[in-house]
Amino acid sequence: MSRVSDPSIPSEADAATPDLGQPLLEVRNVHKSYRRGPEEVHALRGADLSLSTGEIVALIGPSGSGKTTLLNVLCGWEHPEEGEVEWVGSAPIAPEDRPWSDIAIVPQSLGLIEELSIRENVELAARLAGGRDRSKRIDGLLKGFGLEALADREPTEVSLGEQQRTALSRALVLRPRLLLADEPTGHQDEGWARGIFRALRLAAREGTCCLVATHNREVVRLVDRVVGIRDGQISHMDVDEVVAGGHVGPDTDAGAGDLDRFYRRPSS
Repeated sequence: MSRVSDPSIPSEADAATPDLGQPLLEVRNVHKSYRRGPEEVHALRGADLSLSTGEIVALIGPSGSGKTTLLNVLCGWEHPEEGEVEWVGSAPIAPEDRPWSDIAIVPQSLGLIEELSIRENVELAARLAGGRDRSKRIDGLLKGFGLEALADREPTEVSLGEQQRTALSRALVLRPRLLLADEPTGHQDEGWARGIFRALRLAAREGTCCLVATHNREVVRLVDRVVGIRDGQISHMDVDEVVAGGHVGPDTDAGAGDLDRFYRRPSS
């Protein structure tokens, strides 16, 4: 497998200079529940979150804590029963109706189209958007993510890690205002996990806000801030304490080697 130490994201010459650090999205008192057999699961319980342009935010929490549900609500795949999601200074458009240039998604399922080649999957968002030729940016993303030699293969002919980098390349083609990525390093080795976060940093410099659900404590040091989610509620966390494995809350397990253990209740 080819290795690129610093995935490049070519900028577009006519792109406007991003106004970094400006409020982008406000999540207020969002509730979401669903039924699992006879049980009612409260996935989100009054979740509040603010996001700004050009920042990378890690969303951490144990399995079943509400991470994926929150991402699904933000992109419009699920709808809250209560609360609101507001794009600051933007027309009130439903999340599911926003273009890929507003919201790009890297789901855990990746969402690649098996009948299309790796390159065609990366091109898809640009083709649907129309407009100017983005072939130079697409070429740069393929090269930066180690996919150049695989461009003509179908997704089933490459590894899961390569499929995951294909999905991320597709998400970054249009320089989205918001990138939602669910465990984007889940199929990567340590080198590529760091490479992906370097690519996210470059995207953030272009103005993209990146909200990344992750269990990888090592890459948390590469983000701007960390928010934790447990039992459907969001809290702010200290990056250094998360990386060090120190005490970050009343129910944490200091020195834990896995982010899930930050949220494990002590044994009675």
